[in-house]
Amino acid sequence: MAIFARMEKAGKEQIFGIKNSADFDKAALQVFQYQAEYCTVYSEFIKGLAIDPSTITKVEKIPFLPIEFFKSQAVVTSHDDVEITFTSSGTTGMITSRHHVTDVSWYIESFRRAFSLFYGDIKDYTILALLPAYLEREGSSLIYMADDLIRQSNNADSGFYLYNHADLFHQLKLQQELKKPTLLLGVTFALLNFIELYSVNFPELIVMETGGMKGRRKEMIREELHDILCKGFGVKSIHSEYGMTELLSQAYSKGEGIFNCPPWMKIITRDTNDPFTLLETDKTGGINIIDLANINSCSFIATQDLGRVYTDGSFEVLGRFDNADIRGCNLLIA
Repeated sequence: MAIFARMEKAGKEQIFGIKNSADFDKAALQVFQYQAEYCTVYSEFIKGLAIDPSTITKVEKIPFLPIEFFKSQAVVTSHDDVEITFTSSGTTGMITSRHHVTDVSWYIESFRRAFSLFYGDIKDYTILALLPAYLEREGSSLIYMADDLIRQSNNADSGFYLYNHADLFHQLKLQQELKKPTLLLGVTFALLNFIELYSVNFPELIVMETGGMKGRRKEMIREELHDILCKGFGVKSIHSEYGMTELLSQAYSKGEGIFNCPPWMKIITRDTNDPFTLLETDKTGGINIIDLANINSCSFIATQDLGRVYTDGSFEVLGRFDNADIRGCNLLIA
C-alpha cells in the first residue's frame, strides 16, 4: 500500500500537470505498471494474455481492458472504501456497467479542469441542464458533473430542467435579453422535443448534446441531427460531450463532431478484426481510451465505439460495433 499512497500523493500533480506527449507517455507507463500489479481484474486479464508487464516500455504496447468487464467485475485498483458508484443507463433487462470510484475528487478535478480548458471560467456561464432520463435514475456520472458545474457557476439562474420546457424557454429568452453567456447541456431526445415546441433564435447560445435517444426517438445521423438542432436554436454549430460511465474524463467537440481530449486523456484506434493491432491516424477502427484520471480503476479501456483519430490528436465517433449494447452517451453515427 505504500506504493499506492505515494502514487496518490504525487498523482494529481503529475496527471493533471501533463504538458506534452513525453509527460503523457511517462505518466501512462507509470500508471500501467501500478494498475497491472494492484488492479486484480486488469492483472488477471494481462496474465491471460501471457504478457509480462515489466516488458512494456512503450504506450503502444499497453493492453486495453475490454469495457465489458465493468458489467461483471469490480474494476478497482485501490483498497480504500468506495465513495460512489456510477452506473450506466440501459433498457429493461440490460446489464449495466458499474464504475466504483474510491476517490471522487479525481473525477471532480478532471471535469473542472477540462471544462476550464475548453470553455474558460465556469463562473462566466449560466448552465442550463435538460437531462431527463439521467435525472430520473440513480448513479449518473453526467448528473454528478452537471450538478457540480451548476453549483460552481455560482449563478442563481443555473439549474436543471426535466420536462418543464416552458420554464426553459422563458429562461433562454431572459438570458438572451440580458446578453449572458449561456450553456445548454441536453440529452439528444430532450433537445429535439424542446425545439418541436419552441423556436429559439439565440446565436450566442452554446448547445451541448450528450447523445442518446434512450429509445424515445429514432436514431439519426449526426449531420442531420445537428442541422435540426442548429435551426431550432438559431446557432451555427452544436457542441458535444464524449464521456461514459467507465471514465472520469470527457472529450469535447465545438462543432462538426470533431472531439478533442484534455492532456491526460488520449484516443487510439485498433483494428476491428485484431484488437491487439493499433491503427495509424485517419483510419477507422475501434476506440481505445487512455484516461489517466482513472487512477483507482483502470486507465486503459477498449470501448465498443468506432472512430477515427486525426494527426493532431482530435477524433470523431463514427458509430458502434455490430451487436454492441446501446450506450447512453453519443450513439450518433456519422
